Amino acid sequence: MAVCTFFGHRDCPASLRPQLRAAVVALIEKHGVDRFYVGRQGAFDALARSVLRELEELFPHISCAVVLERLPGPGDEAARDFSHTIFPEGLETAPPRFAVSRRNEWMLKQSDFVVTYITHGWGGAARFAEKARRQGKAVIPLAQMPDRPLSGES
Repeated sequence: MAVCTFFGHRDCPASLRPQLRAAVVALIEKHGVDRFYVGRQGAFDALARSVLRELEELFPHISCAVVLERLPGPGDEAARDFSHTIFPEGLETAPPRFAVSRRNEWMLKQSDFVVTYITHGWGGAARFAEKARRQGKAVIPLAQMPDRPLSGES
């Protein structure tokens, strides 16, 4: 069993969908990834969730979970994107401003592969993509940073 997670900027173009889908299919078919963790903080996460929902029908052996950074409140529709969500132990005590980072730490720790959409070097997505590289995770970049080649797995 191999696990993949996603880190990307809040904003991303819908045109990224074919490239993201191809990357996820390759992870499933060539690397045996069968578990996916995704957040719920913006367009990249929403795009990843959409691709994963589609691929769950083609690859019924895979499982996908939305990893919550906080417990959903009344009327919180974002938590209903998937029937399966995870709320990592210990996040209930995280101060709200640190909840996303602590959730991302948990996802990174679980993962073998990380798919990224990073177009600039600041913000949480860029920080966690770099942390994944330093930890030796296999990083699949879907965008080219000005100072990093597109094939930049390192």
